[in-house]
Amino acid sequence: MTDAYNWQRLEAAADQPIWITDDEALARYCQQWQTLPLIALDTEFIRVDTFYPIPGLIQIADDQACYLIDPLKIENYAPLAQLFRNPTVLKVLHAGNEDLELFLYMLGDLPSPIFDTQIAAGFLGWGFSMGYQRLVEHALDVKLEKGETTSDWLQRPLTTSQEHYAALDVAYLPVLCQRQMAELNERGMAGWAEEETALLLTNIPDTDPDGVRYYQRFSQAWNLPPVKMAALRDLTAWRERISRQRDVPRNRVLRNHALLEVINRWPTDARELSRVPEVRMQQVKQDGDVILGYLKTAAQSAEAKPPEAIQRPLSYQWNKPLKVLKAMARKKAEELNIAPEILLRKRDLEALIRTENQGQFSLPPSLSGWRKEVIGDALLEKLQSLDI
Repeated sequence: MTDAYNWQRLEAAADQPIWITDDEALARYCQQWQTLPLIALDTEFIRVDTFYPIPGLIQIADDQACYLIDPLKIENYAPLAQLFRNPTVLKVLHAGNEDLELFLYMLGDLPSPIFDTQIAAGFLGWGFSMGYQRLVEHALDVKLEKGETTSDWLQRPLTTSQEHYAALDVAYLPVLCQRQMAELNERGMAGWAEEETALLLTNIPDTDPDGVRYYQRFSQAWNLPPVKMAALRDLTAWRERISRQRDVPRNRVLRNHALLEVINRWPTDARELSRVPEVRMQQVKQDGDVILGYLKTAAQSAEAKPPEAIQRPLSYQWNKPLKVLKAMARKKAEELNIAPEILLRKRDLEALIRTENQGQFSLPPSLSGWRKEVIGDALLEKLQSLDI
């Protein structure tokens, strides 16, 4: 295959990446990138003691060079947001979930359309959740050092090693995308990968800014009575809002285990609250009245707005059907030579079983699209035929 993107040239260009440190330069380069069919994207950020990621660097590669955009200097991101919205420019990322979250926070916008080389690797049978270094070695026989994975990306100036590492993170993406797209087209999977990658844009954590659904993640709390369930819902939503307002990690406000212990022990005053494991005295002083207030109003809250139930674990009677369906999925993945985890996840099968209504089943949303044709309809037919 003749590569349209010369990765050796970009590899060399990573030794001297082009810094973009002012709004005028960013606007100029964005105008240049608007005419291209493809750009590669990556980010470096710090997220240790904050709720929101602190951007340290945005990397871009085109067909000629690697660029480092300095978020500590740029003030006007409108040209970049406009580029992100350009439907004729494909944006290539690797394992782009966190990058997308950062872009949404910084720009209030997401790049589209996108191509994720990690997802593509799963469809091609190269491996599931494949790291960038392993992917580059697999596809290009180039070994990358781990180098600066835990660097301080907010320091200035960055070291030469940091600059090189950051630039290499995008240098290989254009040719990886080209090769993967060619193979996906040959195997008739390009549409599948495009559909799967597009889901990344709808699964950004910030899509539940008020945290009203966050309590659903506490699967172990499925059997709480309605009043305690309402308290869990309201407390997790409050914690989400406060974490964002203070820009601190959720656990800094109230740890998950402590939150559940508060619900279970149901303290009625500050003294009882201080005795709950993992609730610190500082938290009692700062937020104790609010926490206790949500417990006091939980009954009214449950009556005014009954909480949606948390899905209960499937009963043992479904163990055998699950095993049969998993075996079907593994066999199909082997036939297609794709990563089994790309084809089907355990939660997809559980969602299918949860659709049961008087012995009849239907495909859940996660088994629609390309999965419906490839495996969904067959799973549904098999499930209907089992003697359960």
